[in-house]
Amino acid sequence: MKQLTYLKNVVTLELDLQKCNGCKMCITVCPHEVFGFSEKKAFIKNKDQCMECGACEKNCPEGAISVRSGVGCVAGIINGIMRGSEPSCDCSGTKSDCC
Repeated sequence: MKQLTYLKNVVTLELDLQKCNGCKMCITVCPHEVFGFSEKKAFIKNKDQCMECGACEKNCPEGAISVRSGVGCVAGIINGIMRGSEPSCDCSGTKSDCC
């Protein structure tokens, strides 16, 4: 299956390796294989494939993952279409009401 890539360098996904307990739940629930596993810890192997659904954050028992679900590329593309403007995922640091 072809891997989908959304807009580059806009995903809010973060993983705190100090909190990761190596349970692999993020790998299990991620629909886009964003996470990998090495040395008893998860790691982000391809951040740009994250669609910011939030499944990993909700299922991480240690709270090691944070992501602003529902505000990333999908929301940016939909908002761009609805407003007739260019799709933009970068709402951080702006006072825009796009997200």
